[in-house]
Amino acid sequence: MNGGDEGDVAAAPPPQLDWKFSQVFGERTAGEEVQEVDIISAIEFDKSGDHLATGDRGGRVVLFERTDTKENGGSRKDLEKTDYPTSRHPEFRYKTEFQSHEPEFDYLKSLEIEEKINKIRWCQTANGALFLLSTNDKTIKFWKVQEKKIKKIASMNIDPSKVVGKSDIASSSVSSSTNSYLANGGYKDKSSTNLINDFKFPSGGIPSLRLPVVTYNETSLVPRCRRVYAHAHDYHINSISTNSDGETFISADDLRINLWNLEISNQSFNIVDVKPANMEDLTEVITCAEFHPTNCSTLAYSSSKGSIRLIDLRQSALCDKHSKLFEEQEAPGSRSFFTEIIASISDIKFGRDGRYILSRDYMTLKLWDINMDSGPVSTFQVHEHLRPRLCDLYENDSIFDKFECCLSGDGQRVATGSYSNLFRVFGCGPGSTEATTLEASKNPMRRQVQTPSRPSRSLSSITRAVRRGGGESPDANGNSFDFTTKLLHLAWHPSENSIACAAANSLYMYYS
Repeated sequence: MNGGDEGDVAAAPPPQLDWKFSQVFGERTAGEEVQEVDIISAIEFDKSGDHLATGDRGGRVVLFERTDTKENGGSRKDLEKTDYPTSRHPEFRYKTEFQSHEPEFDYLKSLEIEEKINKIRWCQTANGALFLLSTNDKTIKFWKVQEKKIKKIASMNIDPSKVVGKSDIASSSVSSSTNSYLANGGYKDKSSTNLINDFKFPSGGIPSLRLPVVTYNETSLVPRCRRVYAHAHDYHINSISTNSDGETFISADDLRINLWNLEISNQSFNIVDVKPANMEDLTEVITCAEFHPTNCSTLAYSSSKGSIRLIDLRQSALCDKHSKLFEEQEAPGSRSFFTEIIASISDIKFGRDGRYILSRDYMTLKLWDINMDSGPVSTFQVHEHLRPRLCDLYENDSIFDKFECCLSGDGQRVATGSYSNLFRVFGCGPGSTEATTLEASKNPMRRQVQTPSRPSRSLSSITRAVRRGGGESPDANGNSFDFTTKLLHLAWHPSENSIACAAANSLYMYYS
């Protein structure tokens, strides 16, 4: 990613990836009706890539763990002797699930707070336990998931049927409870040794008495909510992001961003506030916020006007002024009723090294270099073919759909979702023309869209933005897109070419 400078002599771009189906969880049969509460609303890999978490509209969090590394890992010495790459792809299995959020009711505002999980973020692991944050519209929760050994008592070697006086013990205990009391606290039967006298050891005694022993034969995963961060947002929480310092995180709603300490749930610091004195003067809202992956004092947030602001927490307690502003200048004469709606950024992600920011608006994916605020480095056309249908999309509210985006661990590719359960993968390396359309099904290449072999260059000499994937037909078969089936959520494995994406209640995984 060198900014698309054609003058630079760059190495040949990496070959286009050949994507294959790996796994599906929660696959529905033909004609099966999907329950609203089962629709997946969040996906997130942890930093190691060994665990995957999903959240759904029913407030549940489901965890998956990788299995192929455990079963075929081998010793380090054996792996070092291997002079060829392993052909196995990432495989995951169901690990556990728990109810993270329940539906609530805000009595002060007379509002129902739904249980839908908006975002999940992994935190640093410790002592073999997994930690993660999950949030709905109002409340953030900090979860710890740990394996606990189940205690069992080993049986003794006494055979109860051979013990003399067992029935006597039972009868005496019953009779003692039915004894009548006399006046002034007197008691008829003065014997206090009935139980001892009735119990008799077997003849010959017990040759070897084995005392009960506690054994640990099985383990169970126990989720526990360690902290609840509530009552800090007047508007719906749209994003949370953990800091690289492992101690703090941010939460953002439409007008404010709050900074939290993981260990302190009753106090947060408001670091960004865009609420005007008069709400009639409100022109834009916060749509997403993300911490820098390595610099603990830097974060970025996007707005409904299509801009991204980079702020430094060291500048002031309330970060009213940004240190950098990233936005693309509007082409003259191109403004319409839909301009601001489709410019709204629904998601931003930092690259692994923190040099680049990927943003997703309704029509495009944009890649930004934080050292170049004149415009995006690359622009990838995702929904350009829908521009003539913006009126219809506005009428059915599809134009307000919020699609997520993700980058590969090596920063060479980006991906985002679309309609008809399709998602798109673009190459963003120097000279790359890769633009692949895949379907969330067992045959991902079934609806492959033909893309131009050479990217068309942007006219702007200032940004030198590369626009790829434009001008495609709705799909390879000429069918219209189904706006009711949309792929909003997806995540890229941090170290391998593997993508997990959600199609309604099904989790599909692909590898290359």
